[in-house]
Amino acid sequence: MKITHLVAALAVLFTSAATASADEIRLATQPMPHYAPIFIAKHNGWLDEELAKVKPGIKVTWSSFAAGPPINESFAAGQQDFGFLGDTPAIIGKSVGIDTRLIAKTSQGPQTLAVVVGADSPIKSPKDLKGKKVAVTKGSYGHHLLALVLQQGGLTFNDIEFINLPVAEIAPAIIAGTIDAGAVWEPVITKYETQKAIRVLADGTGIKSGMLLIIATNDIIKAHPDQVQAVLRAYARGAEYAKAHPNETAELVAADVKLTPDLLLPILAKLDFNPALHDADIAELRKTVDFQLANGLIKQPVDIASWADRDIGAAAGLK
Repeated sequence: MKITHLVAALAVLFTSAATASADEIRLATQPMPHYAPIFIAKHNGWLDEELAKVKPGIKVTWSSFAAGPPINESFAAGQQDFGFLGDTPAIIGKSVGIDTRLIAKTSQGPQTLAVVVGADSPIKSPKDLKGKKVAVTKGSYGHHLLALVLQQGGLTFNDIEFINLPVAEIAPAIIAGTIDAGAVWEPVITKYETQKAIRVLADGTGIKSGMLLIIATNDIIKAHPDQVQAVLRAYARGAEYAKAHPNETAELVAADVKLTPDLLLPILAKLDFNPALHDADIAELRKTVDFQLANGLIKQPVDIASWADRDIGAAAGLK
């Protein structure tokens, strides 16, 4: 969906937002390794356990989405309480009036997003992208990465032939020779690198941390902060498990993220699952807002400092 269409859809859907229930929490996730701790918490019973400390019998309803924009639409329709999504779509949703707060990170890893080219491509540096067909999913965090990589080569979007493609189509298009390069993220990178079909031209190292976020509605934060803290405690337990037991994690969440354990394991090694928000995270998100404003992805700025609720994470024990 085009950004302009998404904004229009969200503006309509937002009018029907519902109030959070005390007896049910609703989680919007994606089948990605970046969210492994919440799936660990699910399988190990930690989410139910932490919620039961607050109120026995709370029902957890899970929804899975292919990307962040449809998660925004679901929030705007009042169908979710918690969302796990990239920084760019989360900020877009907030900018058009979805009443959320940023409560934590899901993960970050600068090597989990990259501009890639064909394995035998003559493109050796960002400056070689000039005049080339380069694809990215518009409005994704890969879109921002591409801008930063072009900047490294002294280029802007005006110097390339910009092509908007779903992330799943970018590597196949590179392999087919219909485009020259593209900005993608895991598991696409590892999947096609393993096949020796693509090569990383530049990743997020030193320029973008690959941060993904956990958001929650203001409704549930105001009405049931104890439930929000319970979700964050469960996530933190999952994060600790993923760090200490990568092999077991790969086996445990393989079906949730639709990857084989052997493919999942090297991706997990690239991810830092500490969910606590720090000053550096706030500063990076401000840069993302600046990029979105400059490129027309949002029309209204988002004040990251006021959007982020670091107190609720601290109350949940996040450090």
